[in-house]
Parts: sequence; C-alpha cells; structure tokens
Amino acid sequence: MATKPPTGDPVQDAPQVDAPLRAAAGLPAVAHSLKIAQQQMGVRRTALTLLRVNQKDGFDCPGCAWPEPDHRHKAEFCENGAKAVAEEATLRRVTPDFFAAHPVTDLATRSGYWLGQQGRLTHPMYLADGAERYEPVSWERAFDIIAEELAALASPDEAVFYTSGRTSNEAAFLYQLFAREFGTNNLPDCSNMCHESSGSALTETIGIGKGSVSLEDLYKSDLIIVAGQNPGTNHPRMLSALEKAKANGAKIITINPLPEAGLERFKNPQTPQGMLKGATLTDLFLQIRLGGDQALFRLLNKLILETEGAVDDAFIEEHTHGYEEFTEAARAADWDATLTATGLERAEIEEALALVLASERTVVCWAMGLTQHKHSVPTIREVVNFLLLRGNIGRPGAGVCPVRGHSNVQGDRTMGVFERPAPAFLDALEKEFGFAPPREHGFDVVRAIEALRDGAAKVFFAMGGNFVAASPDTDVTEAAMRRAALTVHVSTKLNRSHAVTGARALILPTLGRTERDLQGSGEQFVTVEDSMSMVHASRGRLTPASKHLLSEPAIVARLARRVLGEASRTPWEEFEKDYATVRDRIAKVIPGFEDFNARVSGSAGFTLPHGPRDERRFPTTTGKANFTAAPVEYPKLPEGRLLLQTLRSHDQYNTTIYGLDDRYRGIRNGRRVVLVSPHDSQALGLADGSYVDLVSEWTDGVERRAPGFRVVHYPTARGCAAAYYPETNVLIPLDATADTSNTPTSKSVVVRLEQSATD
Repeated sequence: MATKPPTGDPVQDAPQVDAPLRAAAGLPAVAHSLKIAQQQMGVRRTALTLLRVNQKDGFDCPGCAWPEPDHRHKAEFCENGAKAVAEEATLRRVTPDFFAAHPVTDLATRSGYWLGQQGRLTHPMYLADGAERYEPVSWERAFDIIAEELAALASPDEAVFYTSGRTSNEAAFLYQLFAREFGTNNLPDCSNMCHESSGSALTETIGIGKGSVSLEDLYKSDLIIVAGQNPGTNHPRMLSALEKAKANGAKIITINPLPEAGLERFKNPQTPQGMLKGATLTDLFLQIRLGGDQALFRLLNKLILETEGAVDDAFIEEHTHGYEEFTEAARAADWDATLTATGLERAEIEEALALVLASERTVVCWAMGLTQHKHSVPTIREVVNFLLLRGNIGRPGAGVCPVRGHSNVQGDRTMGVFERPAPAFLDALEKEFGFAPPREHGFDVVRAIEALRDGAAKVFFAMGGNFVAASPDTDVTEAAMRRAALTVHVSTKLNRSHAVTGARALILPTLGRTERDLQGSGEQFVTVEDSMSMVHASRGRLTPASKHLLSEPAIVARLARRVLGEASRTPWEEFEKDYATVRDRIAKVIPGFEDFNARVSGSAGFTLPHGPRDERRFPTTTGKANFTAAPVEYPKLPEGRLLLQTLRSHDQYNTTIYGLDDRYRGIRNGRRVVLVSPHDSQALGLADGSYVDLVSEWTDGVERRAPGFRVVHYPTARGCAAAYYPETNVLIPLDATADTSNTPTSKSVVVRLEQSATD
C-alpha cells in the first residue's frame, strides 16, 4: 500500500556516515526503487507504471535525458528514474484543505524534502496581495490575474518566462511563441545554469551546441573519457552503455575530483552475472583538482603534437581552421604548471596519453564538473581541440558527448526557448505566424534575477521547475522574487518556489508525463528530444491526479488567448485541441522536423540532423571546425581555504529530494555534510564528525554562510570539498559566472570552514 506523507520535517542534525561503496546498482538499487515506488504508488500501480517507462508505446521518464537503446528491456528504467516516476504518479494529494492548514509562512520553514513528499497538486491556487494562505481559484480567474498584471507592465520586457527541462516540445514551442508574440525574448531556462557553457563552446567550435555521438558510437569507441560527471547517480542508464562499450573492447578514463561508485563497478540488474559480480568500468582514474581540466587537456594536446604520426593531418587540412594559432599555444603548455593545476602525477598523465594514442575512436563525455567554472567555455573548447587533433569528430565511435540533465532540456532549446535566438529562427517564426518577433536579446537566469532585484522585471512565470531552489545566491534570489508583482508556477508538486512569492502568486497544476492527456480531438501525445538528438513520442496512461488539471500546452494556449486576444492570428484554440497541429507548425519553422507527425507517430522516433556528425559539415562562421587558443586558467586558492563543488546526493534529482541518504557515498539520515580530504582536515584542524559553517569568499566582501555542516573525511582531491545543493546555493554569488555563458560557477566556490556555534 502507498503510505501517507510525513507530517513533520525529519531531524537531520546527526547524519550517519559509513565507508563509501565501490559498486553501483545491483540488488540494493532494485530493492530501493521498489520500496520508494510502493510507498508512493502502491504495489499494483507500481507494476503498471514502471513497465511503461521509456517503452516505445509508453512515456518518457521525467528524469534524465539519456537515450533509450533500440532493444529495450521490459524494465527500461534506473533507480532514480523509478523515484522520479513514483513522485509524479504518487497517490498522495495536495488539496485546498492542505493550503488552508498551512499558511505561506509555514511552508517557507519546511524543507524541500517535506514539501515534495506531500503529493500532487490538485487545484489552481491563488495567493492574494497581503494574504496569508493560498486559496483555490478558477482557471478563468487565474488567467485573468495574469493578463491584468501583464497588461499593466510598461514594457513586455518587464515579464520573465522561465522554462524547466521537463516541458515537452509542443508546450515549449507554444510557450516561446506566446512570449515572443507578447513581445519579449526573456526566456531563461534551466540550461542557463547547467550546459550553457557546452552550447557556447560547441556552437563556436563545431557549429552546433549539441553532442555529436549516438549510443552506437559509444559501443564502437576505443576510448571513452568521462570528465566531471557522476553517471551512477545522475544518469544511471549510461552505465549500461559503458558496460557494453567495455565488453566491445573500449577503455575508460574517468576524470573527477571524487571517486564515484558507478564508474568503479557496475552491477547490472538486468543480468544474473551483473547482479552477482558486475563489471569494472574505469581503467584509469585521474583524481583531478576542481577546475584543472583545461590544463590537463592542453598538456595532452601538446603531447599529441609532439608524437610522430599522432595528428590527423588530412582531417585538419580539410575540415579545420585556426590550427597554427592553437599549436603555438599548445606547445607552450608546461608540465609543472599542469601538475599544480590538476594535482595529478606525471605518470598518471603519461598513462592517459598512452591510452589516447592507442585509440582510433575516442568519445569525451562531460557534465557539470566541466560547465560550472569561470573558465568552463575555454575548457570545453580545449576538449574539442583534443578531439579535432586526431579527427575524432564525424567518425563512427568518436565525438563530443555533453550529457544533459533533465529529460527534455535539449528539446526545449531546439524549440526556441532561448533568450538569444538566432535570426534565422526568428525569420522563420515571422514567416509562419505573421508577426514580427522582438530581436533584442532577453534575460538569462542570472540577468532575470538581477532584473527582478532591480525592479526592471515585475512578472515571473515559470513553466515547471523550482527556480528559487535551483538558482544561485539564495538570499538574493529570494529577495528578488519577493519584489515581483506576480509570480506564477506551472507545477505538478509543491516546492520551495511556491513559498517565496511576489505580491501576488499563482500555482497552476498540470498533467505529468505519466498521465493520459485528453483534448478536444481525442487522446494526445507529446514529444521529447534526448541528449543525443533523438526525438520520440511520450504517451501517458494514468488517470490524471485531479479533474482540475490542465496540460502544459492547454495552459499556454488558454493564457495566450486571454492575453493576446483577437489581435492574435495564431490558432491557439486549435493548438490546444490537437497537438498534431502544433507539430505541423514546428515542421515549418525548425529544420530537421519536416514531416514531423508521420515520422514520430507509431515509431521509435527519429534523429535530428547534425552536420559535424553526419557529413563533417561544420556550420561555423568559418565554415570549418575551429581550433581555439585561450589562455589556460585554473582556480587559485588562498591559504587555509578550500574549493567547494556543489553536487547531488543519490536520493536526489536536481532540486527534488527523494530521501535523506546518499547510499554510494556512505551518508545516511542527513544532507548537511561537507566532504573534505583527511589531509586537508588535518591541516585545518577539523575532526571527522565536527560541525562547521561554510562561508564563501567573493570580491564583493559579502558574507555568504551555510551553517551547521558535519565534516566527513572523504577521499576528495586535495584542496577540494563537496556538499549538496540546493542547501549550498546560498554560497554562490550571483555575479560569479562563467565567461561567455554566464553560468553560475557552482563547481568552484572558495570557502573557509568555521567551527559552528552548535558544535
């Protein structure tokens, strides 16, 4: 049977710590998945729902964006996918009675875990100016309130329209269409906080801000480098692909400040051998210091250049630009400086070089460990340099593989959710819909917070997500949100953002991926794009959590009709009635989606075109793949300080907290822990089990403090520490961002550790 939600927040003041695990998945993952699922859904609903996850006639997992293989298991989901589905398909409900019992001031004191455990939202809710509690409101009145506030703005650019990566292609396309017809490009999204650095670097160097590999490429590769990524927790189904690649003869180099269980050994729960013994994945572990990746790849590039016959001269001559300037910079790389930046030993780098030179087909995968530093964009450009040197783009078994987080975050960007849209996209939009879209660039996440803080933005509308918890500089972000005239959140469940509101606030409950979507023309499906540019359908089957829910496309279409009125020539009512009509218009606006409906209906979907991958055609400003030659950077630490990275626990997906354990790292019953190497702890006089406040240091001199963290002696790279977000987002200054991409630098926060007053 499903269980009831917790009535009170669990006490987290004494986390239990054991040794970290050396293997991921296996029977414990299966058992934990089923336990969580049954607590939320009950036995029968668990079986019916989980067997439809990631199936060709089922629904796309609302968790990560890792692609599905052609041959799918009956259980084509991972532990964290099962948790994500369970949270959405839960039998728990948040009704108007709940809001009557809990004023906003009470909700604001609750943890994200407690809020999320309460269940699915059932009614549109409204918080009036000066009111203490949300109250139920009709959909019609909710849209009127939004229309009133938007009409009162001095400029459309005083509105911000944020998007989460869960939003479907159809909803995202309609959302950006509405925002631009309203008159603004203020379309920040969660990519601004994660892979914006990847998109910036890849667009400049290869001409498209997406990965260039498929699952088949991983299976065919000789060498896979996994840098700044923890797939065992964040993308667990990736471990199956790595296991298959290893079985085919691939070598794997892992580059990370922390050892991660999933990359040490994978116990595949789909096979008896996997359950019992598992497979060793990593051949070489490079325990790099935070922010040292650019220096490492620069030195590897120098060593490749110095090795006779190692460079693919024909590829470079035909397909690249900027080689001479790059080689001059690479040849200047210094061993001593690199060893300082990386914390590695010379022998380790030489061993990595041997594996690189032995490989004819190399893939580099990365995630937030590379994208959330000041110098992230130059770092990823250097990764591209590394691959270009040996012709490893546009070759089977080789290429770039930025591993996206949320399940349709890449699709949302493809659909036009971007504050800096390409002129060609706006031209196509204008031609198809007959209005002139705004051309001035809008706000990204950081600039949206600044605009709210400074009074330049007054209405904030979020299509999914948990903006307040996900954003940096928590105190500044929350104060900025409270300055808004209206905050609106389209959500399936409660989260922190619902308790940090503008003068007025709305919660608009929406259908989840798991639920049946019936509109005027009948049952609908939506589509998503995975991390490898595969587009496919997602069909929910469950009865909606409440009869008062609307789908995301319906919410956008009705809002657009109310705000834009008869002046709009866009057939919003038709779009709500039949999503196929939305896909027909997508096909006319966005290249690669021609004949969209026919190609996606009743099939496994289709792969979007990718010039560098498909034909070694690079749509850059030079018409070729661009080598770059940025100066090497890495974080410098003052004496007595550590470099902190924020990360997820295993019982977490983005800002959604499923539980209070981090099984692979040996942490139980608490999240306020900081992982510090024994060497650094000894130097700083920090005993294992002592309690400290984390205090970040930034150029503005403002004290940002996260109090009461238990010190855990852990095998981190020296000089580096780690702690979970969103609890540590308070430490990240709003203006501490990556060059070019403006992504918050969540993986390189200079902190000092002070003894807690409660210790």
